[in-house]
Amino acid sequence: MDTGFDLRKHGGVDVFLRDCPTRSVLELIASKWTMLVLVALEDRRPMRFAELRRRLDGVTSKVLTQTLRALERDGLMTRTVYPTVPPCVEYQLTKMGQEVGGLLQTITDWSQANIAAVQAAREEFDERATRQPPGVGTSSAGGR
Repeated sequence: MDTGFDLRKHGGVDVFLRDCPTRSVLELIASKWTMLVLVALEDRRPMRFAELRRRLDGVTSKVLTQTLRALERDGLMTRTVYPTVPPCVEYQLTKMGQEVGGLLQTITDWSQANIAAVQAAREEFDERATRQPPGVGTSSAGGR
């Protein structure tokens, strides 16, 4: 028996459906670099490209440029070009970007607060995996 609520019948969207336009927004936000850019810009002050690149250790210029363009396209960030030599470009979150940036900051805070427990769980899992024969596992999910 289907107990799901199909929002399409009521003028909404259903993110669980393959063709739902919301999925493209979720894919963007779920990207590691998007999340980090949004959190870096979350303090509501404009940042220049080089400053963002230094803040996001490991990001390439190409990936950062692609990420910033996608965020601007979706209305989560603004790009302001100042007519100087060389041109000065600043990036800042829009109101929507600030909203999602706040949510992602909460996830970042949770990740930092729980990293020790996550690492311990990983080590425990890896240790169990080395002691079990291939193809044999125990499930703590109640047989799901």
